[in-house]
Amino acid sequence: MTIRWLFAFLHLLALGMGMGAIWARSRALRGPLDAAGLGRVFTADNWWGAAAGLWLATGVVRLFSPLEKGSAYYIHNPFFMAKMTAFVLILVLEVRPMITFIRWRILVRSGKSPDTRIAATFARTSAVQAVLVVVMVAMATAMARGFGGIP
Repeated sequence: MTIRWLFAFLHLLALGMGMGAIWARSRALRGPLDAAGLGRVFTADNWWGAAAGLWLATGVVRLFSPLEKGSAYYIHNPFFMAKMTAFVLILVLEVRPMITFIRWRILVRSGKSPDTRIAATFARTSAVQAVLVVVMVAMATAMARGFGGIP
Protein backbone atom coordinates (compact mmCIF):
# COMPACT_ATOMS: atom_id res chain seq x y z
CA MET A 1 0.00 0.00 0.00
CA THR A 2 2.87 2.41 0.76
CA ILE A 3 4.43 2.03 -2.69
CA ARG A 4 1.04 2.59 -4.31
CA TRP A 5 0.64 5.81 -2.36
CA LEU A 6 4.20 6.88 -3.24
CA PHE A 7 3.61 6.49 -6.98
CA ALA A 8 0.26 8.28 -6.79
CA PHE A 9 1.90 11.09 -4.78
CA LEU A 10 4.79 11.46 -7.24
CA HIS A 11 2.40 11.38 -10.21
CA LEU A 12 0.32 14.20 -8.72
CA LEU A 13 3.43 16.12 -7.65
CA ALA A 14 4.59 16.03 -11.27
CA LEU A 15 1.26 17.55 -12.25
CA GLY A 16 1.78 20.54 -9.97
CA MET A 17 5.39 20.95 -11.05
CA GLY A 18 4.44 20.71 -14.72
CA MET A 19 1.54 23.11 -14.55
CA GLY A 20 3.62 25.73 -12.75
CA ALA A 21 6.57 25.21 -15.07
CA ILE A 22 4.69 25.41 -18.35
CA TRP A 23 2.84 28.51 -17.21
CA ALA A 24 6.10 30.10 -16.04
CA ARG A 25 7.73 29.27 -19.36
CA SER A 26 4.86 30.86 -21.25
CA ARG A 27 5.18 34.02 -19.14
CA ALA A 28 8.98 34.12 -19.42
CA LEU A 29 8.78 33.85 -23.21
CA ARG A 30 6.59 36.97 -23.28
CA GLY A 31 9.08 39.05 -21.31
CA PRO A 32 12.36 40.57 -22.40
CA LEU A 33 14.71 37.84 -23.57
CA ASP A 34 17.96 39.30 -22.36
CA ALA A 35 20.34 37.06 -20.36
CA ALA A 36 18.07 37.13 -17.30
CA GLY A 37 14.95 36.50 -19.38
CA LEU A 38 16.53 33.55 -21.15
CA GLY A 39 17.59 32.25 -17.75
CA ARG A 40 13.94 32.31 -16.66
CA VAL A 41 12.89 30.49 -19.84
CA PHE A 42 15.56 27.82 -19.33
CA THR A 43 14.75 27.36 -15.65
CA ALA A 44 11.03 26.96 -16.34
CA ASP A 45 11.85 24.62 -19.23
CA ASN A 46 14.07 22.50 -16.95
CA TRP A 47 11.22 22.16 -14.44
CA TRP A 48 8.81 21.31 -17.28
CA GLY A 49 11.17 18.58 -18.49
CA ALA A 50 11.67 17.18 -14.98
CA ALA A 51 7.91 17.14 -14.40
CA ALA A 52 7.32 15.42 -17.74
CA GLY A 53 9.91 12.76 -16.94
CA LEU A 54 8.44 12.13 -13.50
CA TRP A 55 4.90 12.16 -14.87
CA LEU A 56 5.74 9.71 -17.62
CA ALA A 57 7.77 7.35 -15.42
CA THR A 58 5.19 7.16 -12.65
CA GLY A 59 2.35 6.93 -15.16
CA VAL A 60 3.91 3.99 -16.99
CA VAL A 61 4.52 2.16 -13.70
CA ARG A 62 0.98 2.82 -12.55
CA LEU A 63 -0.43 1.69 -15.91
CA PHE A 64 1.50 -1.55 -16.32
CA SER A 65 2.17 -2.68 -12.75
CA PRO A 66 -0.26 -4.29 -10.32
CA LEU A 67 -0.23 -1.10 -8.20
CA GLU A 68 -3.46 0.23 -9.66
CA LYS A 69 -6.53 -1.12 -11.43
CA GLY A 70 -4.59 -2.80 -14.21
CA SER A 71 -3.92 -1.82 -17.78
CA ALA A 72 -7.17 -3.41 -19.06
CA TYR A 73 -9.18 -0.91 -17.01
CA TYR A 74 -7.25 2.04 -18.36
CA ILE A 75 -6.92 0.96 -21.99
CA HIS A 76 -10.69 0.48 -22.30
CA ASN A 77 -11.61 3.68 -20.46
CA PRO A 78 -12.58 6.54 -22.82
CA PHE A 79 -11.49 9.11 -20.22
CA PHE A 80 -8.05 7.51 -20.09
CA MET A 81 -7.86 7.58 -23.87
CA ALA A 82 -8.82 11.28 -23.85
CA LYS A 83 -6.14 11.90 -21.20
CA MET A 84 -3.55 10.11 -23.33
CA THR A 85 -4.66 12.05 -26.41
CA ALA A 86 -4.04 15.30 -24.53
CA PHE A 87 -0.66 13.96 -23.39
CA VAL A 88 0.36 13.05 -26.94
CA LEU A 89 -0.72 16.50 -28.15
CA ILE A 90 1.46 18.05 -25.43
CA LEU A 91 4.42 15.95 -26.62
CA VAL A 92 3.85 16.81 -30.28
CA LEU A 93 3.62 20.51 -29.43
CA GLU A 94 6.83 20.22 -27.40
CA VAL A 95 9.10 18.96 -30.18
CA ARG A 96 9.84 22.31 -31.84
CA PRO A 97 10.30 24.33 -28.61
CA MET A 98 12.52 21.59 -27.15
CA ILE A 99 14.84 21.56 -30.17
CA THR A 100 14.91 25.36 -30.30
CA PHE A 101 15.67 25.75 -26.58
CA ILE A 102 18.52 23.24 -26.85
CA ARG A 103 19.96 25.35 -29.67
CA TRP A 104 19.45 28.54 -27.66
CA ARG A 105 21.25 27.03 -24.66
CA ILE A 106 24.22 26.06 -26.84
CA LEU A 107 24.42 29.58 -28.27
CA VAL A 108 24.15 31.22 -24.84
CA ARG A 109 26.89 28.94 -23.44
CA SER A 110 29.14 29.95 -26.32
CA GLY A 111 28.53 33.63 -25.58
CA LYS A 112 26.21 34.27 -28.52
CA SER A 113 22.67 35.62 -28.58
CA PRO A 114 19.98 33.38 -30.04
CA ASP A 115 17.38 34.62 -32.50
CA THR A 116 14.32 34.79 -30.24
CA ARG A 117 11.79 36.05 -32.78
CA ILE A 118 9.81 32.80 -32.41
CA ALA A 119 9.42 33.28 -28.64
CA ALA A 120 5.86 34.63 -28.90
CA THR A 121 4.81 31.53 -30.83
CA PHE A 122 6.36 29.31 -28.15
CA ALA A 123 4.62 31.34 -25.45
CA ARG A 124 1.28 30.57 -27.11
CA THR A 125 2.27 26.93 -27.54
CA SER A 126 3.10 26.72 -23.83
CA ALA A 127 -0.28 28.27 -22.96
CA VAL A 128 -2.04 25.65 -25.11
CA GLN A 129 -0.02 22.95 -23.35
CA ALA A 130 -1.16 24.35 -19.99
CA VAL A 131 -4.78 24.02 -21.13
CA LEU A 132 -4.09 20.44 -22.21
CA VAL A 133 -2.67 19.70 -18.75
CA VAL A 134 -5.98 20.92 -17.29
CA VAL A 135 -7.82 18.60 -19.71
CA MET A 136 -5.66 15.73 -18.45
CA VAL A 137 -6.59 16.57 -14.86
CA ALA A 138 -10.28 16.63 -15.77
CA MET A 139 -10.00 13.21 -17.42
CA ALA A 140 -7.99 11.78 -14.50
CA THR A 141 -10.54 12.94 -11.95
CA ALA A 142 -13.32 11.42 -14.05
CA MET A 143 -11.48 8.10 -14.01
CA ALA A 144 -10.85 8.37 -10.28
CA ARG A 145 -14.61 8.72 -9.80
CA GLY A 146 -15.28 5.60 -11.86
CA PHE A 147 -16.51 7.24 -15.05
CA GLY A 148 -15.86 5.22 -18.20
CA GLY A 149 -14.94 2.09 -16.28
CA ILE A 150 -15.83 -1.42 -17.23
CA PRO A 151 -19.16 -2.30 -15.54
